Amino acid sequence: MSRVYEVMFIIRPDVTEEDTDKLIAGFSATVTGGGGVVKNVDKMGRRKLAYMVRKFNDGNYVLLTIEANGAVVLELERRLRVTEPVIKFITVRTDEEDKRVAKVKGLRGVRRASVPSGSGATSPAAAAPTAIPAAAEAAEPVQASA
Repeated sequence: MSRVYEVMFIIRPDVTEEDTDKLIAGFSATVTGGGGVVKNVDKMGRRKLAYMVRKFNDGNYVLLTIEANGAVVLELERRLRVTEPVIKFITVRTDEEDKRVAKVKGLRGVRRASVPSGSGATSPAAAAPTAIPAAAEAAEPVQASA
């Protein structure tokens, strides 16, 4: 069963751009060789890490969006784990979240379509009830004389 995953990994800052491209190509080949699809490769560049990882304060971030089955993801994670320039990685399954967001957007569209456009209460001031002063309530009704 094919699912959508985001794989974020951080490469050491002293790795050259060419070596980074080779690493990404190798990981992409792992995915495609296992029957998966690489949907997107986003090289986010060099960023400061939140804490020191393997004696590095910054690293090159790369985000892969892939569609694959569990065996391919396990193999990709194994390769990330044993690749020396990769100092940190995380894999997140995103297909369930995408379904949830699409459902919420669909419901919002239905609700907006069901609200009448000329409801009259367009501003918060118009929607708020008017307050009647206490003195006006206590006063007797005035009758108009003819």
